[in-house]
Amino acid sequence: MSDKQNRLVVFQSKEIRRIWHEDEWYYSVVDVCSVLTDSADSGAYWRKLKQRLKQEGSEVVTICHGLKLEAPDGKKRITDCSNTKGVFRIIQSIPSKKAEPFKRWLAQVGQDRLDEIENPELAQQRMKEIYEKKGYPKDWIDKRLRGIAIRQNLTDEWKERGIEKQKDFAILTAEISKAAFGMTPSEYRNHKNLPEKSKDNLRDHMDDLELIFTMLGERVTTEISKNEKPETFNKNKNVAKRGGKIAGNARKETEKELSRTVITKNNYLDKGDKPELED
Repeated sequence: MSDKQNRLVVFQSKEIRRIWHEDEWYYSVVDVCSVLTDSADSGAYWRKLKQRLKQEGSEVVTICHGLKLEAPDGKKRITDCSNTKGVFRIIQSIPSKKAEPFKRWLAQVGQDRLDEIENPELAQQRMKEIYEKKGYPKDWIDKRLRGIAIRQNLTDEWKERGIEKQKDFAILTAEISKAAFGMTPSEYRNHKNLPEKSKDNLRDHMDDLELIFTMLGERVTTEISKNEKPETFNKNKNVAKRGGKIAGNARKETEKELSRTVITKNNYLDKGDKPELED
């Protein structure tokens, strides 16, 4: 499951941020207020409601956790979040015609996640359906889902080596990308003319060969790391470079055979209800 799908769900065309915390979903309370009230300033609405609940001695406020969620500007900020039980209590404090359908939707979202934990194939099937609805071809989807699994294996391996900070994951990923494609992920996004602040995943804009060489670099990096068990960040960087270089060499050999570059400017951008591949 991609990062984006982990953090966003949609109710009646409105996005609700969420994060998996302490073995359950925690939802942004501000986003919930936005859905139920259509308030122009859902943050101000929650602050007033929070104050009133405190005065009433409600325990709803105490069960909210300040968790880091991605803000509209792309930065992560501490946001009041609550689990499903807490959100149900907040809903009871907000007069809204949307309360009942939202409760049913919330219960289903939580159950779906629990089902996926028991049977990971359900999560993969859901991802496949999402990409199909966006108009991606089935053979591309198969590669994309395989790439997600390979990426997860790599991040798990990095965690085993003591990598914890998101910044460090990004640095190591950039090392693989530079060695494989001659560009960091941000430079690659610019190459494909993707908006700087777009939340779209770069890999959702890669074609088959770009995905294949991305997977190769990450898979080889994982295997080298498992063999050598690097103990420092610099050693992990070295492994990432070497893994990426294997993919880079394979890419260059492929380009010689095809007499064309593998790296393209093509991207999938929304066109109406369905994305199309653009030149």
